[in-house]
Amino acid sequence: MAETGEEETMSAEASGFSDLSDSEFLDLEDTQESSASLSKPGPSSELPQEDGTLISLPKWKRRLDVLPPMERFHLKYLYVTDLSTQNWCEQQMVYGKELPGFLSPEKAVVLDTGASIHLAKELEVHDLVTIPITTKEDAWAVKFLNILSMVPTLQSEGRVREFPVFGEVEGVFLVGVIDELHYTAKGELELAELKTRRRPVLPLEAQKKKDCFQVSLYKYIYDAMVQGKVTAASLLHHVKLHPEKPLGPSVLRHAQQGGFSVKSLGDLMELVFLSLTLSDLPVIDILKIEYIHQETATVLGTEIVAFEEKELRSKVQHYLAYWMGHREPQGVDMEEAWKCRTCSYADICEWRKGGGVPSPKLETQAKKAK
Repeated sequence: MAETGEEETMSAEASGFSDLSDSEFLDLEDTQESSASLSKPGPSSELPQEDGTLISLPKWKRRLDVLPPMERFHLKYLYVTDLSTQNWCEQQMVYGKELPGFLSPEKAVVLDTGASIHLAKELEVHDLVTIPITTKEDAWAVKFLNILSMVPTLQSEGRVREFPVFGEVEGVFLVGVIDELHYTAKGELELAELKTRRRPVLPLEAQKKKDCFQVSLYKYIYDAMVQGKVTAASLLHHVKLHPEKPLGPSVLRHAQQGGFSVKSLGDLMELVFLSLTLSDLPVIDILKIEYIHQETATVLGTEIVAFEEKELRSKVQHYLAYWMGHREPQGVDMEEAWKCRTCSYADICEWRKGGGVPSPKLETQAKKAK
């Protein structure tokens, strides 16, 4: 049951947008650009069509193909933050996918400010170089070049930021970005996740739970990468990359400047997987979340997260069951209905209107998709 204090301190900040990590900022920017013209659903539960006329939500929902969400949303992989958002409210995450592109001005400001703080932190560690890309192969090549540049730093017990992680988990390919990796005075490898806060208070327990899940999943994927459990074959299968495709001129030039004699994505992939498995990098020992006030950059507090693999895998299996079409999305429990107060989708939420029980229509669709 949510404590009274939690309910009274609810704000737009508590809706899950106030403490996003760097990878989430990029995802939201991409989403907004692709659907900038979509307006916010109103209290009438009507949605705009391409011709500007309105359609009722039930009719709009029926237009969706009865397909597993991975297929319906044309997704080849998921972001770690997709799953951590499910930890806050799965139904909210689904509406965010179905109705991309609208974000309240208040939340947009929160994101912009947080992004600036993350960027400043990154510039403390290394310079940023803009590399024009035109294909998904080039985009992944940049990820690989970043990894290749960071592995030697980690080998020498240095500090890196924005470390890309990826791998297959329970049959689904996941991608993410670790805020920071560094070593403690005792030589332990520590993952540090930065979360910015609009107000100078620590988040609610529900938000902390979401953040703890996120960093635990980062560790699970990173550890698999350095232990040789992530394969090139899995990456190619899920993401549908073409390893024989020549790198773009900008990417190729940057690779050569870094001392890498490569011509194609496949050449880079081979170097990355060899580097990860032969560099003898340690697994992550400590998971730490640091909460910072946006306006003053004051550290509000830190959380040391205990990694529980069995519990993590159980949650991941549950969340991925939705994406595979094995069950319908779920909203929050009655004890956490206070989350709905600042949710942008509260007026159209079928879970909320149904009193926290599945819609019979959606339940039938989920069963057909199995």
